[in-house]
Amino acid sequence: MMLRSCITVPFAIYQNYILAKLEYVKIEMDDIAKELKKETAVAVKMYNWDEKTARITFKRSIRKQWTNLIARENCHPFKTTLLVFFQLPLWVSLSISLRNLVYMLPNQDFHAQLTFTELSVGGFGWIPNLVEVDSSLILPVCFGLLNLGIIELQTLSKVNVPTKLQKFLTNFFRGLSILMIPIASVVPSCVVLYWTTSSAFGFVQNLILVSPKIRRLCKIPQTPSELEQPYKHIITGIKYRFKYFSDKNS
Repeated sequence: MMLRSCITVPFAIYQNYILAKLEYVKIEMDDIAKELKKETAVAVKMYNWDEKTARITFKRSIRKQWTNLIARENCHPFKTTLLVFFQLPLWVSLSISLRNLVYMLPNQDFHAQLTFTELSVGGFGWIPNLVEVDSSLILPVCFGLLNLGIIELQTLSKVNVPTKLQKFLTNFFRGLSILMIPIASVVPSCVVLYWTTSSAFGFVQNLILVSPKIRRLCKIPQTPSELEQPYKHIITGIKYRFKYFSDKNS
């Protein structure tokens, strides 16, 4: 949790900061595109451009203006992926480290056996042995539900209509979250415990970062798409979905 607090939280805040600036850039870009269309139409009449020349010139101008805006605001879209590039390797490396502790890799020396013994007797509640799988499936199911919760939270906290790509990615990660449940049910409990606590941290992190007060505290610019009462909006969305599925099944 210390690693997540020190590494991923700052990157999550920075990601939201860049996304907010990009939203303003896109709004400004829409106005610029309208002006460029007018200028292109005038140029077509003045210089007798054909459709291909006009289209190429317009696209070149759009790219140039977009690049200038991105440089001016210092908000390249790639910066929104920094969180993933830091969080994913951290998640993978810690998962592999825990797996190595369970299987006493790379060397089965005294220290490895001691750690294995500590994991074997250092469980809790329904999991007395952390090197065995969670036969109750409580942790795997919680892990899957938390991941689904993160996806739904991100979906419900937005007011803009999602694009086809965004819809595809949302459904893809929903499916992946469900697929991870049977995978989590066959790995050692200590690994699933880390996965579950990591997802729980991520859920709370996402829940906090939709708050306007927290966003202003973190110097994230207010945007037109930001919700004044995000938690009320999320609860309303959840109620609507429950009502939709209950009406559909009745």
